[in-house]
Amino acid sequence: MNFMKKLPPKVSTLSAVAVGYILLDDSTYVEQNAIGNWLMLIAQVLCTNAYFKQLQTQNVSNSNYDPDSNEDTIKMLKKLIDALTKEVESLKKDV
Repeated sequence: MNFMKKLPPKVSTLSAVAVGYILLDDSTYVEQNAIGNWLMLIAQVLCTNAYFKQLQTQNVSNSNYDPDSNEDTIKMLKKLIDALTKEVESLKKDV
């Protein structure tokens, strides 16, 4: 996606606002909520993937990092579990 590198930030933001307003026209609030949540899920998948790709790239240059190390994997999974647990608890409070 080389065009993303050339796209000015203001144009990108404006296009997102425009698409958002277009999606409002013929949708109920329930449909808007479903579409919004679905788009946020896509965004989270992309952000999570990019984060781990970046992490792998940075850690390759770090001589102390061993991608096959069980210790590193366990630490990373514990952090993910903690983050998910906090998110679930936050959602429970909202319900």
